[in-house]
Amino acid sequence: MELVLFLIMSLMLIICVLVSVAFLTLLERKVLGYIQIRKGPNKVGLMGIPQPFCDAIKLFTKEQTYPLLSNYISYYFSPIFSLFLSLLLWMSMPFFIKLFSFNLGLLFFLCCTSLGVYTVMIAGWSSNSNYALLGGLRSVAQTISYEVSLALVLLSFVFLINNYNMINFYYYQIYLWFFVLLYPLAFIWLIISLAETNRTPFDFAEGESELVSGFNVEYSSGGFALIFLSEYASILFMSMLFSLIFLGGDVISFFFFFKLMFISFIFIWVRGTLPRFRYDKLMYLAWKSFLPFSLNYLLFFIGLKIYLLYLI
Repeated sequence: MELVLFLIMSLMLIICVLVSVAFLTLLERKVLGYIQIRKGPNKVGLMGIPQPFCDAIKLFTKEQTYPLLSNYISYYFSPIFSLFLSLLLWMSMPFFIKLFSFNLGLLFFLCCTSLGVYTVMIAGWSSNSNYALLGGLRSVAQTISYEVSLALVLLSFVFLINNYNMINFYYYQIYLWFFVLLYPLAFIWLIISLAETNRTPFDFAEGESELVSGFNVEYSSGGFALIFLSEYASILFMSMLFSLIFLGGDVISFFFFFKLMFISFIFIWVRGTLPRFRYDKLMYLAWKSFLPFSLNYLLFFIGLKIYLLYLI
């Protein structure tokens, strides 16, 4: 009976994530529209609300194309695996009903985000296109670079809360949010989240001006839709994680989802406001700014913990 309940709840979570991804794309098109002083989608239904579902139907009914020189098996499965990993990430979301709240949630998150690099790399390589390969290489280099700082920031919090279970973020923030105490780390985490999800100003994997469309250039219809579903599911997850770590983390409150929506809105706002970085600046930011910063914070937390233990 427990297994059946587990499967039903997992399915409900995945369906809710996919529906929210659909409406996140609509929110993005609307917000970018108003930023550029124009209307977003407004023809389909009331105020264009059913637009994402029409897009999904259009994409999945289009003919799937396969480049003759592509490596068929890996070309076909990498978008599927990409979406699978993005949805698997959500299994580490802490629930108070102890559905997925396992003790190594933070390590599980790091493992899944690291595996996400391979899907981009294989998608770029198996297309057998120079543009796709270059986009894939750029994306892999960028994601790996920023993952180092991401892991160090997470490690700082592991020292702070003494646990890998994400539910502890809620218990430690009942009286004061971590955002108030550690706002420099919060901004660093937000910027790293932008880089991890390949969003503007770090969208080198999709540099339209020089790489046509990056690693997904050879994909059409279903494969293309799956790649973008996984990207937006990752954006939502990173927003959820930001709210969890820095903004209270009370998953069962309605207010938590407002905070999640606001962070997702910041992702879109940044896209409408900032131009793309230069590639060398991107690497400089990762290795010469964020890495020393996160290392210093890590040493500070370790020192603080040792000092507190010494006092006790």
